[in-house]
Amino acid sequence: MLTSRLAQDPALAPLVPRLAFALEIDRLKGVERRTWLADGSRRENSAEHSWHIATLALVLADLAPPGTDVDRVVRMLLVHDLVEIDAGDTFAFDAVGLTDRDARERLAADRLYALIPGGERLRALWEEFDAGETPDARYANALDRLAPLLLNLATEGGTWREHGVQRSAVRRRMAPIASGLAAIWPAVQAAIDDAVDAGWVGPD
Repeated sequence: MLTSRLAQDPALAPLVPRLAFALEIDRLKGVERRTWLADGSRRENSAEHSWHIATLALVLADLAPPGTDVDRVVRMLLVHDLVEIDAGDTFAFDAVGLTDRDARERLAADRLYALIPGGERLRALWEEFDAGETPDARYANALDRLAPLLLNLATEGGTWREHGVQRSAVRRRMAPIASGLAAIWPAVQAAIDDAVDAGWVGPD
């Protein structure tokens, strides 16, 4: 109703696609991830994950790679999972789902980022995150891996235990932390070994 009223006012009509986009991205709240909340009460959704890692970007800003624009990283992290509205969340250890994830997400990006004027700027952030080559993207990717690690440790293995994930697979998944958050990489490796010792992760 609000957008239809705005559309009647030529001065405000340009707001309509932006507000419609705001409603479209609300659907991200309904995309369930495999990761459990730290209290184990339920699984998180993709919107909560995006908020979590965007906040972590501020909390851990002093550990970001040299040349990182942390404010830009926050923007990147807030929009990079919007494609999951159409593509769904692909579990990091789902070998079958990963085979066509890129194609599904690219189709989603084609639709979603075209909904809003200037959407090419949002899409560029998504593309940069996926490429993982800039300091901003390396930091963003490290945070994207760190948050699920923390939640799996808090829930005594969480999805690792549920799906019988092995140490080598966890290490591969966490590898971006080595360059994007190098200061904590030794602690991450030790935490993975501790998870193996506790029986939360398979020893390979």
